[in-house]
Amino acid sequence: MAIKIRRKDALSYHEQGKPGKIEVIPTKPLSSQQDLALAYSPGVAEPCKDIAENPTDVYRYTAKGNLVGVISNGTAVLGLGNIGPEASKPVMEGKGVLFKKFAGIDVFDLEIDETDPKEFIKIVKSLEPTFGGINLEDIKSPEAFEIERELRDKMNIPVMHDDQHGTAIISCAALINALELNGKKIKDIKIIFNGAGAAALSCASLMIELGAKKKNLFMFDSKGLINKNRKDIDDLKRAFASTDKEIGLEDAFIDADVFVGLSVGNLVSPKMLKNMNKDPIVFALANPVPEIDYDLAMKTRKDIYMATGRSDHPNQVNNVLGFPFIFRGALDVRAKSINSEMKLAAVYAIANLAKEPVPEIVNKAYGNNTLSFGKDYLIPKPLDPRLITRISPAVAKAAMDSNVAQLLISDWKEYENDLLQRIGIDQRLISRIINRATKDPKKVAFVESDNLTILKAAQASLDEGIAFPILLGNEKKIKALIEENNLDLDACEIIDPFLTPDLCEKFGNLLYEKRQRRGVTKYMATKLMRDRNYFAAAMVETGMADVMISGLTRDYPKTIRPALEVIGADPEWQRVAGMYILINEKGVFFLADTTIHREPDVDDLVEIIGMTAKAVKNFNLEPKIGLLSYSNFGSAKGKVPERMMKAVKKAKEKFPDLLIEGEFQANVAISPDLQKEHFSFSTLAKEGANTLIFPDLASGNIAYKLLQELGGMDSIGPILMGMNKPVHILQQGSTIREILNMVAVGVVDAQSK
Repeated sequence: MAIKIRRKDALSYHEQGKPGKIEVIPTKPLSSQQDLALAYSPGVAEPCKDIAENPTDVYRYTAKGNLVGVISNGTAVLGLGNIGPEASKPVMEGKGVLFKKFAGIDVFDLEIDETDPKEFIKIVKSLEPTFGGINLEDIKSPEAFEIERELRDKMNIPVMHDDQHGTAIISCAALINALELNGKKIKDIKIIFNGAGAAALSCASLMIELGAKKKNLFMFDSKGLINKNRKDIDDLKRAFASTDKEIGLEDAFIDADVFVGLSVGNLVSPKMLKNMNKDPIVFALANPVPEIDYDLAMKTRKDIYMATGRSDHPNQVNNVLGFPFIFRGALDVRAKSINSEMKLAAVYAIANLAKEPVPEIVNKAYGNNTLSFGKDYLIPKPLDPRLITRISPAVAKAAMDSNVAQLLISDWKEYENDLLQRIGIDQRLISRIINRATKDPKKVAFVESDNLTILKAAQASLDEGIAFPILLGNEKKIKALIEENNLDLDACEIIDPFLTPDLCEKFGNLLYEKRQRRGVTKYMATKLMRDRNYFAAAMVETGMADVMISGLTRDYPKTIRPALEVIGADPEWQRVAGMYILINEKGVFFLADTTIHREPDVDDLVEIIGMTAKAVKNFNLEPKIGLLSYSNFGSAKGKVPERMMKAVKKAKEKFPDLLIEGEFQANVAISPDLQKEHFSFSTLAKEGANTLIFPDLASGNIAYKLLQELGGMDSIGPILMGMNKPVHILQQGSTIREILNMVAVGVVDAQSK
């Protein structure tokens, strides 16, 4: 499902809070006069003097070695064309955050007001002391070729125009694998290109390096076939003039083996596809509308190998598969350039990764347990956490073998571990959850739909394709809010319990059967169903909805009680508990219980450990469980340490396969260094805990709220564990993004159940 983007939402995203998408964060403490004196005058003079004496020390004392300049003049931005440097800045900031998210690379984006190639080259060349690498972006051709070529020749740091080489590298990886599957040889195939811009020319060049024959390549631009008789083409295009014949695009498809579209949508017809050879390869990469619709192409030919630029179809040719990891490898060996050998290494690394068994974490992220090398899986998925450990080492090794590396890597296993630490591999957890939810969206009952924040979250969940919202509340009020705020929720069902007496009676009978021996009369049960929390819980219990979301405007206890009475706890646990997920650059941490048990006894704690471990595993992470108190392994006496020690012992007996340790003070639990120094016997001394079990509700609640506000951590929660069916209670004051995350968790929960 393609994500729908609204102009108002896009503008709000960029404007809200701090305008833009980036900020500079110090990596050293600046809390004292001593810190300030070290960071600036007079302490800063010392590294300056060392660098002046030995210029390569700039990599030792500054961020240059992990800093890429994303540079554009805005002459060819996305599908927007020549919109100028200022208008290109949101795109360049976006490229910067992708570098950071996927490869841990810092970026300064520079938008340069200069269209003369020679002046542009001069400006960028002058920036070499600042950056460890240069990513050229959105510069129109043919100037882009001259700019990249000259900068590569003149600079001693990696320079790459991603618009050219990114698409080429990813599509060539897909081509290699498609040819392996259909049994054809690259030297024999007939290739058609429609589009002759920077990306197309780079794709063609790289395919020739892989073994394609120029005489078998037919490239079309907006004026027709590029052939030897054309007088209106530059030398770059002329290099691909393979014939002196005049033929049209439709005729070129006859007996073709490969079509690569980097042009405009809907210009390839089913008839053209039918004229191609057996097992044709079609890369329709125009975005958002491919040269031929994916479903139409698949309907036309069953033997087709197809890729597009879209995320809602198999084999998405997405540059994010390449550029972060290519630059990562180049920076880590301090390469002087990104050469052909490094690009080819990236091609083969991407192609080979697609042939490896797909880990469960990727299958779950994409909601597809059948992912395996084949027609629908020619290249890896963008959220595959293995990309960095396959591509970056391959690029670094190619740089070393081709003598452009200035640093050498000898311990590749250690380098792989370093790569994973750089990006905080678990940072992609939220992305994986949302992506997994989109593969099988569920019906979600939003209890407080007369609240604008809830309606916006429902809109977001619908737009992202993770849920089919059911809106509960006063229909007139809900529709008024939808209209006033230009929301597009017309397709969503709206239910007002006060106007559905038959359903209230049906649901009341259900509640009465469950609670008649607990003081609930039939009349009372039916009346309670006018309460939207009871009504939503009954919808989930009867299958009218798959997930219940509530709690934005009501106290947690009042919100959870109806769900417990109508749905109840999972028989496996007989208890429920709340868990928060907190995420920062150090990783993902799971905190429990944060919402239910005021003073859990030993048996409660053991059950909380079990259900929390199960929840963590459902996110495809291994729980490393630390039980917390105010002492370390009995260093202080008291009821809390004693209770936690007993819980550790009993939990280890009940769950022998789990890694459980404690009791700890919180800082010791998450610090491998402290454990190695003082408690080397700890089974968590190697990595520290990622799952923290609190001794009581007060400490758990205080901890997660402090970390949220002061720790700058992303959060998901509270996640209600132990319910028989998916119910999730929001924290009062949750943002739209936090609600959306909870909806995604609820949908994944429903998928699992």
